[in-house]
Amino acid sequence: AGAQQSATVANPASGASPDLLPHFQLEPEDVYIVKNKAVSLACRATPATQIYFKCNGEWVHQGDHITQHSTDRSTGLPVMEVRIEVTRQQVEKIFGLEEYWCQCVAWSSSGTTKSQKAFVRIAYLRKNFEQEPTAREVSIEQGIVLPCRPPEGIPPAEVEWLRNEELVDPALDANVYVTPEHSLVLRQARLADTANYTCVAKNIVARRRSSSAAIIVYVNGGWSTWTQWSGCSTSCGRGWQKRSRTCTNPTPLNGGAFCEGQNVQKTACTTLCPVDGAWSEWSKWSECGAECTHWRSRECSDPAPRNGGRDCHGPELDTRNCTSELCTHAAPGAEDVALYVGLVAVAVCLVLLLLVGLLVYCRKKGGLDADVADSSILTAGFQPVSIKPSKADNPSLLTIQPDLSTTTMTYQGSLCPRQDGPAKLQLPNGHLLSPLGAGRHTLHHSSPAAEGADFMARLSTQSYFRSLPRGTNNMAYGTFNFLGGRLMIPNTGISLLIPPDAIPRGKIYEVYLTLHKQEEVRLPLAGCQTLLSPIVSCGPPGVLLTRPAILAMGHCVEASAENWSIRLKKQSCEGTWEDVLQLGAEPCTELYYCQLEAQACYVFTEQLGRFALVGESLSMAASKRLKLVLFAPAACPSLEYNIRVYCLSDTQDVLKEVIQLEKQLGGQMIGAPRVLHFKDSYHNLRLSIHDMPSSLWKSKLLASYQEIPFYHIWSGLQPFLHCTFTLERLSTSTCELACKIWVWQVEGDGQSFTVNFNIAKDTRFSDWLVPDNEVATPALVGPSAFKIPFLIRQKIISSLDPPGTRGADWRTLAQKLNLDSHLSFFASKPSPTAMILNLWEARHFPNGNLSQLAAAVAEVGKQDGTLFAVSEAEC
Repeated sequence: AGAQQSATVANPASGASPDLLPHFQLEPEDVYIVKNKAVSLACRATPATQIYFKCNGEWVHQGDHITQHSTDRSTGLPVMEVRIEVTRQQVEKIFGLEEYWCQCVAWSSSGTTKSQKAFVRIAYLRKNFEQEPTAREVSIEQGIVLPCRPPEGIPPAEVEWLRNEELVDPALDANVYVTPEHSLVLRQARLADTANYTCVAKNIVARRRSSSAAIIVYVNGGWSTWTQWSGCSTSCGRGWQKRSRTCTNPTPLNGGAFCEGQNVQKTACTTLCPVDGAWSEWSKWSECGAECTHWRSRECSDPAPRNGGRDCHGPELDTRNCTSELCTHAAPGAEDVALYVGLVAVAVCLVLLLLVGLLVYCRKKGGLDADVADSSILTAGFQPVSIKPSKADNPSLLTIQPDLSTTTMTYQGSLCPRQDGPAKLQLPNGHLLSPLGAGRHTLHHSSPAAEGADFMARLSTQSYFRSLPRGTNNMAYGTFNFLGGRLMIPNTGISLLIPPDAIPRGKIYEVYLTLHKQEEVRLPLAGCQTLLSPIVSCGPPGVLLTRPAILAMGHCVEASAENWSIRLKKQSCEGTWEDVLQLGAEPCTELYYCQLEAQACYVFTEQLGRFALVGESLSMAASKRLKLVLFAPAACPSLEYNIRVYCLSDTQDVLKEVIQLEKQLGGQMIGAPRVLHFKDSYHNLRLSIHDMPSSLWKSKLLASYQEIPFYHIWSGLQPFLHCTFTLERLSTSTCELACKIWVWQVEGDGQSFTVNFNIAKDTRFSDWLVPDNEVATPALVGPSAFKIPFLIRQKIISSLDPPGTRGADWRTLAQKLNLDSHLSFFASKPSPTAMILNLWEARHFPNGNLSQLAAAVAEVGKQDGTLFAVSEAEC
């Protein structure tokens, strides 16, 4: 043993050839002991005189070696191969201290050589998985991740997946892959992926299976498209028609949710009843004619046949012989006939001459009317506006002079400047958006009533405006040039902003803005569609705008993308209504754009016309805002006392109409209006009265509650829906009433929405609720129509339109004003900054906070290192 040990550490002899050092042809490799079976390690070297194994630093006993000698045929050098066996007990002796390893040492006369180390490990695979897959229910096309952490083992276990006991091969299915952490991933769940999944771990010792995880891929149901509306249930009179849909697009599978909502919709319909014609009474007999006959007639007009009714049967003329002295009169001669013909010809000529004279007179008196009717544009040009320091004799900041040399047309109305402040715009150290003094340019008329009547008369001659005459209460009109302006219908929330340079220079337009009653304009609605805003006209429709005007009007929708599909409709010249914009979708044209806010919408349009906002509910959660208003008589001379409860669309224009109507009826408002959210649940609105003192009052209603049909409210086409509660005082001395009005819409699950009105002596006769937050002037022209001074506006536009450093341009201004959701629309216009300022003007006139806008602009300027300042010289 000592000789062997000394040989293993001997260095090569000096001068020995390195080629005679032993080298290994076979080295021991790592092995695993499975259960109690011993493992064999082998090594082979040439030229070698001795080979011994050394395990964990100790020499293996010579008797444990199995040695075999041979000769290498190619070199003739001796070859020695040695084998040993390692048992489980040998390895377990040092278990926990370090790994068990063995190494061969071969030597020859020239020196020694060591082989690589071979590690001997006891193989095992524990039973319990560190993490097993769990059962799941997933929607179709949803991603699935099934985790699996195999049991601890040596060597580490390999993992494979079984689907319903069949091997999952990611190479054959692109939808499946296994992560390095052994998780199974299904990119998009398919119906075929519904199965039991098992994770299998295996090594040379054992094979372990995880618990199976059941994966269920379900499909939620979807509604098919609605069928066509059925025919009316009655052939005559009021009835119902319905349409249906099925939950088959797709059909719910594997426990998927059934479709929400109604599968049947009903709507009221009215079929005109046929009326058969009937004869009127016979007329009196005519005088006896020359042929000794007289006659009488009757008409099929009592009633006349209509709606497919049958005509009258029988003759409409009855003749018979008569005996009278008139029978002896001779027939008129040829001379009499010629006389009659000549008289008729003279009369026809006189009528024709009279008509020609009237036409010539009307043409001369009309003046501009024919040209306005054809083009809707007054072409009398304005000289470009002169912005310079004013003189003492002319204190106005902006001077506008008509160029009468270019046309012989007359100018309707006048632009009268009025200014009480200083004559210059001075901003040396002042606020960024300080107003231009007190200067205002307002449209004035020498005789407002006469000019208004003349304007209405001209419009009424146009075929497109036959439905416009409503009086001046619901109309605003004015004459505008390139400075722009604003039209407003007071107390309705409806206005039209014409921005500067929207009208070409040198042009003057007469523009109107009017509010329609629903009964005046036929707006067809189908299915679940409902009117959400007033119907508003602005025009004339033929005017040419170079920049979008902004039409502002209220609405009553609780907007949400999942509950509503909202469209802007415009009436064509032929009278048909067309969808020009779907809110929330990409606009198909750059002519229109709409910003929808909580209670108002702002329509950008380059073509004037008639507009309305129409919505279609997508679910039963869709709701409209109703305004509930109570009115009662101002005086109660009799024992009867009526309380009227109005259910109105929550827009200012409808409330204004009802207040005017009640004022004519002698009613006064009780308390403040309340808001109710009316859902598309096909349930009617119920109203009832409670808690009246029975010793003083009694109700004359026979039913416990009154109802307003769902479709009457939902369509939005009947603006003044109301119920009347008729009460009776038991004594004329009773002058106080305290009661409670309940208004609710019955829901499918039995819940209700309740609004309480308390009527008492101190609140019974409240003041008229007339909105006073709008300017009473219906037309403003030029700088007086805008909060932002003209020169400051131009300075902001020229500074923010070009792209700024660090993004400090119009985009940043839009973000600071919370308008960044409309960046794509602003970017499509030649001046995005002008669009932002125009929208700010439309939203904040006349009570907008100009300092907040100035602060936003100043912050953008600081980002770019630019100061927005207007010197006195620039003004």
